[in-house]
Amino acid sequence: MKLSRIALAAGVAASTVLLVAGPASAHVSVQPVGEAAKGGYATLNFKVPNERDQASTVKLEVNFPADHPLSSVTPQAVPGWKISIDKSKLDKPLEVHGKKITEAVSKVTWTADGSEIAPGYFQQFPVSVGALPEDADQLVFKAIQTYDNKEVVRWIEEPKAGGEEPDSPAPVLKLTAASEDGHGGAADDDAKEGDDHKAADSDAPAKESSTAASSSSDTTARTLGIIGIVIGIAGVAFGVLAGRRRSA
Repeated sequence: MKLSRIALAAGVAASTVLLVAGPASAHVSVQPVGEAAKGGYATLNFKVPNERDQASTVKLEVNFPADHPLSSVTPQAVPGWKISIDKSKLDKPLEVHGKKITEAVSKVTWTADGSEIAPGYFQQFPVSVGALPEDADQLVFKAIQTYDNKEVVRWIEEPKAGGEEPDSPAPVLKLTAASEDGHGGAADDDAKEGDDHKAADSDAPAKESSTAASSSSDTTARTLGIIGIVIGIAGVAFGVLAGRRRSA
């Protein structure tokens, strides 16, 4: 009896720890689809879990880093949600593909419009971004989550290196090293196509030379054939004349 009571008490204690620790670990986060390489473009998914048992999430605001502005931010449409984009002027313009960018997206807001994140569910909000900075190892996106009971949760605390996770951590995107060509497979395809064109151009003189040699060989063969026919006719004629002289 004592052993069963001890086991039951331990089980209740363990379940209480899980219930307390569970909601603390569920927060707004960001993950790339594939890799988020420095200097490149990526699709990001902002994952929003619902932490409340009696309320639904109806709004998400994601603030984009001002210290590393992104020249391109394109959210994907999410059924049942309206999207609004805020932009701000840049203190230092960005130069992208030879053009100067004087403003960048500072915030993207998703508001429930016929849909919501109910208790026990989560929703992902995809965004295409770029070009990612080359002089940073991570980007911090401060997010604000609003429930239909007017409760607001601010996921804005930046994690400290080597420290414990804060109570309301902001979504952090880890950046990976840039590829060697800096542009991915497209550059390799262009280079390969260029090499193919060069190979084709280098083969052209050889093909022309081969054609010329073949033409010359055909001409020589025809000339020798004609000479042979003439010599044969001359031989036949000489034989006929010789026969007539012998008869005479």
